[in-house]
Amino acid sequence: MKILDTKKLAAITAAFFITVTAFSGCSESANSSQTTSSVSQAAKSDIDASIAAEDIDVRYDEESSVGITFADGSAAIDGEGATSEGETVTISQAGTYILSGTATNGRIIVSADKTAEIKLIFNGADITCADNAPLLVSKAKKVYIVLEDGTENVLTDSAIYSLGEDDSNTDGAIFSKTDLTINGSGTLTVNANYKHGIVSKDDLVITDGNINVTSASTAMEGKDSVKISGGTFNISAGTNGIKATNAEASDKGFISVTGGSFTVVANNDAFEAETVLSIQGGSFDITTGGGSANASMKSDGTPNRNWQNNMGNGGGGPNEMGRPDDNGNGTGGDPPAMPTADNTGLTIKTTANTTTDSDSTSTSAKALKAGNEVNISGGEFKIDSADDSVHSNGNIVITGGNISVASGDNGMHADGNLTISDGTVDITKSYEGIEGAIVTIDGGTISVVASDDGINCAGGSDTGSTDRMGADQFSSQDGVELNINGGTVTIDAEGDGLDSNGNFTMAGGTVCVCGPTNGGNGALDYNGTATVTGGTLIACGAVGMEEGFGDSSTQYSVLHDLGSTVSANEKLTITDSDDKEILSFTPIKTWQSVVFTSADLKEGETYTITAGSQSESVTIDGIVTSNSTGMSFGRGHGGGRGF
Repeated sequence: MKILDTKKLAAITAAFFITVTAFSGCSESANSSQTTSSVSQAAKSDIDASIAAEDIDVRYDEESSVGITFADGSAAIDGEGATSEGETVTISQAGTYILSGTATNGRIIVSADKTAEIKLIFNGADITCADNAPLLVSKAKKVYIVLEDGTENVLTDSAIYSLGEDDSNTDGAIFSKTDLTINGSGTLTVNANYKHGIVSKDDLVITDGNINVTSASTAMEGKDSVKISGGTFNISAGTNGIKATNAEASDKGFISVTGGSFTVVANNDAFEAETVLSIQGGSFDITTGGGSANASMKSDGTPNRNWQNNMGNGGGGPNEMGRPDDNGNGTGGDPPAMPTADNTGLTIKTTANTTTDSDSTSTSAKALKAGNEVNISGGEFKIDSADDSVHSNGNIVITGGNISVASGDNGMHADGNLTISDGTVDITKSYEGIEGAIVTIDGGTISVVASDDGINCAGGSDTGSTDRMGADQFSSQDGVELNINGGTVTIDAEGDGLDSNGNFTMAGGTVCVCGPTNGGNGALDYNGTATVTGGTLIACGAVGMEEGFGDSSTQYSVLHDLGSTVSANEKLTITDSDDKEILSFTPIKTWQSVVFTSADLKEGETYTITAGSQSESVTIDGIVTSNSTGMSFGRGHGGGRGF
């Protein structure tokens, strides 16, 4: 979408069916050659996401451990290294401590030497603190929380803390000023009524456990990093789900996930990394900001100013409230129908989205977000987000995984480069499907439904002011690119199907576009040149702003306008003079103009285009063959600039 482009019209997106012969998507009777990409990947990060063996090790010597049992308003200690005052226990020496019992107003404070490593075995502990963090790690080298197999452990704070000079920055039910590791196969439930659930001011590492967090603010935060290799997580967050915040060093402020099962319901961002968000595996069920029904972007391309009022449907906080019901509040029109998110069994609460300290006032409700790079190489994703589903202020790199998203704004947005080389990306609902300055598709299976552009290449950021006035508004400019070198791409767009403010090159892959029904948009739209050297593409849309490939191409292409509009659900076939089918496609929207290219097209050959009751012939008379008389004059000849 271009800021000066007045041709955009809003419409409801619709699914479409594509006839399959040789490909999943549009079909071709003969195989086409594919060209290997020469476009470099986004820059690799220099984070250290390794997890030490001791972070996984749950073994301990029970005989040498110190037992701490809470009961009847006090804490009994069996061993050396800890003291108690009522239900408050202070641990001052390195060692292993086994915690059990119930405290109605108690605390565990770790205040040891800065070289001390301390292992806390949670063996059926239920600790509530009325005015502070139930677990405070004030000083140590490193603390391990081991969740004993088969045990239920609960930490609960209150909505108000009474803080002194020594703990004035304490803002989490579990608050550690040093490295914190959680492992073991038991269950930990954190009820964070004050602000955050689990906080480490250094590295937060989780390798196992059943972890349930309901928080007024962020559920889990590691300042320097969050590393997760396993566990089952049920998170209901008033602001962010999982967050890393260090912005002072490029090798910190990252989140790395290599495994685990995550159900996250958050008012704001589900995963937010200041630098890099790396996901190599795991399963993810994510709802942010009330879900895509509470869209941050209206279908006409203007910000939805009411969406923030409905964000409370999506996360944690002090007032009991149910999960979003897809009622469409604040969507600015009827969105495409989406299935209601599965019931997670979580207790969902609501809170005002104004926070202090480590949380600033935010209107961001993205699912996966990073400052420098989002890198996904594996995992199963089900995302329902009010804002962008995948967002990076820098680059996005997708090399694997199965990603299914419904977005109230963009399916995927990168301020920089967005590269997909493998995996499955299924964007079932979006304003713009895939967006970046340079979008490169080298492989994978990609499906997009968009109320505006399917794939949009433009420079800039879609993050505006607090009311999102700057969202998705890009100036027309050179220096941006759309490159398709492989993979299978299916687009259903009410705006432009493939839109580049710069150049568009196609060297391989299979692309099917069910484009706009209004003449103010085109199945293809570009400002620079459009060049095809390989691959297969068939793109249908309205007459008016239709565009084809340029004369600098080396593979033959056709831009053809039929004599009248074709009804929805009519099969389009392209056959050669021997009545051999070359391509076929069945969009469910009306159309009149088609662009197609294939390695099977030959100069001098006559092809028949059949759709419904219409049948027209076209003879390939050059690298580009066109009968278009639209406003873009069948733009493509000579690769000149358009409007």
